Amino acid sequence: MTREEKKVIIASSTGTVFEWYDFYLAGSLAANISANFFSGVNPTAGFIFTLLSFAAGFAVRPFGALFFGRLGDLIGRKYTFLVTMMVMGLATFVVGLLPGYASIGIAAPIAFIACRLLQGLALGGEYGGAATYVAEHAPQNRRGFYTSFIQITATFGLFLSLIVILALRLSMSAESFAAWGWRVPFLLSILLLGVSIWIRLQLQESPAFTKMKAEGTLSKAPLSEAFGEWKNAKIALIALIGGTAGQAVVWYAGQFYALFFLTQTLKVDGTTANVLIAASLLLGTPFFVVFGALSDKIGRKPIILGGCLIAALTFFPLFTTLTKVGNPTLYNAHDNVKIVVTADPATCGSLFDPVNVRTFTNSCDTTRKALAGGALNYQLVPGAAGSPTKVEISGKEVPVSATFAADVIAAAQAAGYPKPGDAGIVNINKGLNGQFWSMIGILFILVLYVTMVYGPIAAMLVELFPTRIRYTGMSLPYHIGNGWFGGFLPPTMFAIVASTGDIYSGLWYPVVIALMTFVVGLLFLPETKDRDIYKS
Repeated sequence: MTREEKKVIIASSTGTVFEWYDFYLAGSLAANISANFFSGVNPTAGFIFTLLSFAAGFAVRPFGALFFGRLGDLIGRKYTFLVTMMVMGLATFVVGLLPGYASIGIAAPIAFIACRLLQGLALGGEYGGAATYVAEHAPQNRRGFYTSFIQITATFGLFLSLIVILALRLSMSAESFAAWGWRVPFLLSILLLGVSIWIRLQLQESPAFTKMKAEGTLSKAPLSEAFGEWKNAKIALIALIGGTAGQAVVWYAGQFYALFFLTQTLKVDGTTANVLIAASLLLGTPFFVVFGALSDKIGRKPIILGGCLIAALTFFPLFTTLTKVGNPTLYNAHDNVKIVVTADPATCGSLFDPVNVRTFTNSCDTTRKALAGGALNYQLVPGAAGSPTKVEISGKEVPVSATFAADVIAAAQAAGYPKPGDAGIVNINKGLNGQFWSMIGILFILVLYVTMVYGPIAAMLVELFPTRIRYTGMSLPYHIGNGWFGGFLPPTMFAIVASTGDIYSGLWYPVVIALMTFVVGLLFLPETKDRDIYKS
């Protein structure tokens, strides 16, 4: 690797790390954001709103990919991802200054969501530019290895955000962190923005783009050429369904949903959950480079599709084991405490509500949502027409009252479900015991799947499209896959759990998508590792 190539990788990767750091703060600080910007609703709804605001940033990523991808193919890679970085950094900094719901009411969540939308647009243009820029500097037989450093940035950005948050939590009281400390990571982004811009100003335009510009072969209409012509649109569609969709759900299930599962389902405290995730990321991150380099030898396709298949086959046992190890009281309660909800089917609707636009008023629905929010498994049994909702816990009926949902939770805890702060729950304050290391081991396996599907994906996407439309062509399937299939994964899985009464049922979403990608990719996705990417 030459000095110039190292400079390209370091500059592109460092800037992208900072962008991912900015973007992930909203997910890492979901509880604090919910308490400050969504305090006007009940805690469960507030948490779902927070997840959706996090997902809103993902929803607009394909539009950012189209807008900035077109600019990147028209005016160049370097200047485009300078703009995306400025938008991202400023939007993140503003979040740190926003007054809460208690101060400005409904304007607080609206302003926060607006910042998330700007972040999503910026990220939609950032990744394609960085991946394309590095790939167009890489030697023919080492693109997987070179671009794998860009793939590290997403995980390292999450890792950096967790480390900053953890350092702040440990340096101040819980009250201070809840009051103002959570804002500090957002405010720090202004410093990261300055460093990132300075680093990227040192770069030159990519040689492939410079060559095309000199020869006058640049695309005059990248969008219509990339997606208006079937030969290119077909490639984008195959790349999405047979590549990035499965990669995205494996990635977000293994990193983000794992964190939500720890804190919201297993009731692990925030500090311990962050330490567990950070440790697993630290152990797993080098494997992005390992699988990226391996893809230069055996191909991109077998590694990506292999990761999707293995993840789909093992997600259920891995998350079940997380419960058994991390919260054994909860695991045992699912077997030992039988909760039966009996209600008139006409009064029990579907609780599937991934965008949280529905209002539930029937006692059947509100009770089931409360049970799911407490990570309590239940069985729904049809009752007689017109009969009231009845809940039996281990054969004892819970009397109907004005606080029925809360009474059900209390009765479940009395029957054997864990209460908050249960002694069996994994906790960093107990020291680095066997329970702690076992949790890291399970989480490391989930991260390993992430590195398999994500390490080679940038090289594959770059190689699928010709240079003249590469920025645009690769960006859209990547950001639809990761922005929509991946970004909506946490609220979708949460909604499925609430609807079915089984804390593991949400895993069907990533399992089905990953299997779909495996089948479609196996049949239609071409191997690209030996392609010449310098053709216009």
